[in-house]
Amino acid sequence: MTQLEIAREGNISPQMEAVARAEGLEVELIRQGVADGMVVIPANVTHSHLVPCGIGAGLATKVNANIGTSSDFGDANTELEKLRFAVDAGADTVMDLSTGGDISAIRQAIIASCSLPIGTVPIYQAGIEAIEKYGAIVKMSADEIFAAIEAHARDGVDFITVHCGVTQSAIARLKKQGRVADIVSRGGAFLTGWILHNERENPLYEQYDRLLDIAREFDMTLSLGDGMRPGSLADATDRPQVEELLTLGELVQRAQEAGVQVMVEGPGHLPLDQIETNVRLQKSICKGAPFYVLGPLVTDIAAGYDHINGAIGGAIAAMAGADFLCYVTPSEHLAIPDADDVREGVIASRIAAHAADIVKGVKGAGERDRQMSLARKRLDWEEQARLSIDPERSYKVHRERATTGSACSMCGQYCAMDLVAQYLGVKAARC
Repeated sequence: MTQLEIAREGNISPQMEAVARAEGLEVELIRQGVADGMVVIPANVTHSHLVPCGIGAGLATKVNANIGTSSDFGDANTELEKLRFAVDAGADTVMDLSTGGDISAIRQAIIASCSLPIGTVPIYQAGIEAIEKYGAIVKMSADEIFAAIEAHARDGVDFITVHCGVTQSAIARLKKQGRVADIVSRGGAFLTGWILHNERENPLYEQYDRLLDIAREFDMTLSLGDGMRPGSLADATDRPQVEELLTLGELVQRAQEAGVQVMVEGPGHLPLDQIETNVRLQKSICKGAPFYVLGPLVTDIAAGYDHINGAIGGAIAAMAGADFLCYVTPSEHLAIPDADDVREGVIASRIAAHAADIVKGVKGAGERDRQMSLARKRLDWEEQARLSIDPERSYKVHRERATTGSACSMCGQYCAMDLVAQYLGVKAARC
């Protein structure tokens, strides 16, 4: 049985208990959230060493880190190093987006090395293998697409991105409207080319029940991909994007009726003033299903600093109700990320998630900030490092640039905290 089916029968699974402990919540709240489709617990039945993670309403905002090879960089060891950096930086989940090297072996190595929920995009492998067999992505068959999905499920992948909403209707609307950036989703591009070349409907939409059967067998959560997401502010919240979202709303309902856990992916590039609207629109159309956003990026000109760009958008989206942030790295739009980029991206998105969780009233979020303020008042540098999102960096920077006194080297002997403590007669003990 899937987590959704278990929850709907009124029963509690070990995965629900684990999520409740991690969140500091009553397990019944988790069960009800899963039963309502507003919380998912990606937990493939074959991922034996998984530490479950809950995503959705009422829970802490989660952060995903993308890793994976490309056609230019296909080394498995490099990806395992990135995986280690992502885990050490505090990512909640990891997606393997590999398109180079031995894709199956890399995926299997990542799953074997990681207890976090793992996500993939099977259409990538189906497309790459079609190029190797036939010389073109558009020559892959529907059976080959579903064979890739089943292979990922059997390997223990906990959630997959499937671009089911890239339909003939959505493509027609895109062509009629026109866009500045057309399609920026790789999976969306693969399927758009296939649909146009073969003059047939998207197999993931046309044979959606077949997809649901695989997902249900392995309790693999579906992440309904945003193949029509805007890749430019000029294209934000346009007709193709909304057309796809309407389709995804219908597919959410069909998945839940089939007992399959499902979440929905969202844009993309959005101006600040459209983020809340997009979140509310998704939540309304998709029955409150968890919302997984890439960024969103709030400007198109932050190349080299898109991790900051995405964190700004992510904080606003999560505050408005998004549940899951896909990190963006400094190398977005420029190159495949290295291990340091992965770390920077995870930390930036974790800051965004935490900032939103304070506003959303997530249990314990605000208390950590209060404790940090008290540690700063005491000039307790060890405690400040411990409470930091990135303790290693906090400790390192302070030690490398330390002053001779108890304060930091920014103010030295003129530290406001130190002076006021003396004036008020409450001078604290130093660490």
